[in-house]
Amino acid sequence: MFKFILAALVFISFNANARDYISVVGSSTVYPFATLVAEKLASEGTIKSPIIESTGSGGGHKLFCAGIGVEHPDITNSSRAQKAKEFKLCQENGVTDIIEIIVGNDGIAFAYNNEYEWKYTNGATMKGGINLTKEQIWQAMARDNKNAPKTWYEIDKSLPKVEIQIMAPPPTSGTRDAFDSLVMKKGCVKDMLVEGGECKNYREDGHVVEGGENDELYVEYVHSNPGAFGIFGYSFLANNQDKIAASKINGVEIGLDTIQSYEYPIARPLFFYVKKQHVGIIPGIETYMAEFISEEAVEGYLAEAGLVPLDEATTEQMKSTVENLETYSQ
Repeated sequence: MFKFILAALVFISFNANARDYISVVGSSTVYPFATLVAEKLASEGTIKSPIIESTGSGGGHKLFCAGIGVEHPDITNSSRAQKAKEFKLCQENGVTDIIEIIVGNDGIAFAYNNEYEWKYTNGATMKGGINLTKEQIWQAMARDNKNAPKTWYEIDKSLPKVEIQIMAPPPTSGTRDAFDSLVMKKGCVKDMLVEGGECKNYREDGHVVEGGENDELYVEYVHSNPGAFGIFGYSFLANNQDKIAASKINGVEIGLDTIQSYEYPIARPLFFYVKKQHVGIIPGIETYMAEFISEEAVEGYLAEAGLVPLDEATTEQMKSTVENLETYSQ
């Protein structure tokens, strides 16, 4: 009874002090897409301009799950699925009704300066076209690889004799989580692990450096450091093809078709998590999400920005979820 009364009081207070704009936090990978949708709707006068913050997927879930009410965000976007511990935090703080919406697909690029000429020990040089396996990337990045290679050539004699330099996402990043799951875990060579070592630990000797939540910095790092690699979402690759290119992974090129089919080995879905308790109170949430998965956006301006569309069946499922948002209103 006490919980019911407390919830009712929170609801009444929330209604009396509701914001007139949407608050969105979350992934730096999803941030450009979220901003494009917000700008379109605001320019049309459909809704008041949403406030969108690039906090990283982990940071977004933490803020989103802190509670309900105007001081907490309505939506968090994420470049990986919500973790069990994040769901638990939401439940503990009264965020008990959460809507998960998949808005598109993405591929994680392992990118480099597209003007760089790779130099091989036989004297040959080659611009672009480098192919790497998950195992080779793991060997280059793993702290607990007992071989600790300094060059790509030390990993495989078919690779160029170039120093290993990689900028990786920080622990708060959903791209980091996805990369760890799809590359560091699956590419881990157990026989090369030091005793008691873990597959996902990154090197701390200068060959791997952590970046922040601004993916444009990774593009600049790669462009300014020929021979170096950066790890970031496909949209930043697609929008900077004058500066950077991406290596093949296990022989597969990153692209719209290979990401959508998941043939590309580091493809992943992108998510939005919507707070049900805010739907119908904070104006525009339903409109914002409906625009995000509309045909005009998905096949138009979001596709041009690098968002890879969902398959037809998942698209229809997500449309149904968004169309029913109004039924979730308080």
